Amino acid sequence: MASTSEFRNGFCFEYNNDIYTIVEFLHVKPGKGAAFVRTKLKSLTNGRVLENNFPSGAKVTDVRVERRQYQFLYEEDGNYNFMNNENFDQVVIPKELINNTDLLKEGDVCEILFHAEKEIPLTCEIPVSVILEVTYTENGLKGDTATNALKPATVETGATVRVPLFVNTGDKIKINTTDNSYIERAK
Repeated sequence: MASTSEFRNGFCFEYNNDIYTIVEFLHVKPGKGAAFVRTKLKSLTNGRVLENNFPSGAKVTDVRVERRQYQFLYEEDGNYNFMNNENFDQVVIPKELINNTDLLKEGDVCEILFHAEKEIPLTCEIPVSVILEVTYTENGLKGDTATNALKPATVETGATVRVPLFVNTGDKIKINTTDNSYIERAK
């Protein structure tokens, strides 16, 4: 059992017959009334986000989780196959547990969160940034750089990303996977 004083971002616990992780939390002490903890929780089984208030000092059942590095192998029928590079164990994860699968390419190393006691995968986090090659984009107009104009570009995984006008087909670009945004040209 854990108390609300132990809450931190990434803390995992059981609540309403589901496993949640804390995305955001804030200890609130109003001028009148009892203190409470305002939280934003993300379900590790279905990905839904909900907001909830816990009274200060409330007890929750914490869940022990382990983060392990797995390499993405291939996608088959909406399921994604990963392999542990140390012992070569393979695990299949459904698409619903992975964010931005359109930026995932074979060979990428991802972090999979496992329930430590039950040994079941809870969620998969792809790297914060990936380097992909642009397979198609329109040519930018020379001299049209006075504003931060963006154009659509298709990358090797099939995803569409908004890039600056100077990016051409064949360039390698670095992409932020949290919001599918262009970061920089890769070397």
